Amino acid sequence: MTPHRIVFVDRDSLPVPISISGFPHEYRDYPASRPEELAERLAAADIVITNKVPFSRATLEQLPNLKMLAVAATGVNMIDLAACKERGVAVANVRQYGDQAVAEHAFMLMMALMRNLPAYQRDVAAGLWENAPQFCHFGAPVRDLAGATLAIVGAGGIGQALAERARAFGMTVLFAEHKGATSVRDGYTAFDEMLASADVISLHCPLNAATEHLIGEAELVAIKPGAVLINTARGGLIDENALIAALKYGQLGGAGVDVLSEEPPRGGNVLLKSRLPHLIVTPHVAWTSQQAMRTLATQVAENIEAFVAGERLRRVV
Repeated sequence: MTPHRIVFVDRDSLPVPISISGFPHEYRDYPASRPEELAERLAAADIVITNKVPFSRATLEQLPNLKMLAVAATGVNMIDLAACKERGVAVANVRQYGDQAVAEHAFMLMMALMRNLPAYQRDVAAGLWENAPQFCHFGAPVRDLAGATLAIVGAGGIGQALAERARAFGMTVLFAEHKGATSVRDGYTAFDEMLASADVISLHCPLNAATEHLIGEAELVAIKPGAVLINTARGGLIDENALIAALKYGQLGGAGVDVLSEEPPRGGNVLLKSRLPHLIVTPHVAWTSQQAMRTLATQVAENIEAFVAGERLRRVV
């Protein structure tokens, strides 16, 4: 049997091993790859593992031997799926590997901001507690999760895992209906009503044409004063300039984001420059628990092994 040729084009994006077995194969990886490098690097490859490297129609046309794209992520927006279907290229992704990890990260951001942990860290470092007239230092307002309302945008695995944690802390949980929807499904709350009533809003939906800048200037004006906004989904869901304005002018009580509109932020980002005590930015690490990454790697291997065996597993195309 001719061995399959497997190439991982952006190996550094997943710092855990992928163990593929059950069939003869040759394996090679590259730390990272630019689109213009793919034709040469993948000339003989029939199976390609990719995380964030884009595969356009033009790129696919340069890869006559390609039979499968194994995506080491859930999102496949960087791949021309129509072109893959036309060319008979299978596409499989990984799913729900990080539900618990991302939910925990979102919960961590929410708790830290409701209790204004960053602001108090800053005050202690500045010596304000040392000079306080009494035993404690009164600074930014501290709020309990118990009794507060959490609105979740996106009722998938991550949203459900976050809801479970929030209810355990005594929070009321709402799931938001689609923005602009003409009717509201059972168990959901109208988007505008959610904005006005939630103490915390956490985004867990995909980024597409309908959700880009889901939270913009108008939404931030309509949001409940003092509310906390969490985004561990995709940076483009929020208008970042409008977010900074809402934080600076006191409309928002805090914001925690694990994602930015451009990643990595080579050209800088308005959120990174602000240094606001009620803004937490983490570098897209919500999904990176050791357990989640091991599950992801296992699913990638399973998808490839299933494809070689003639089976469909987690197939997008």
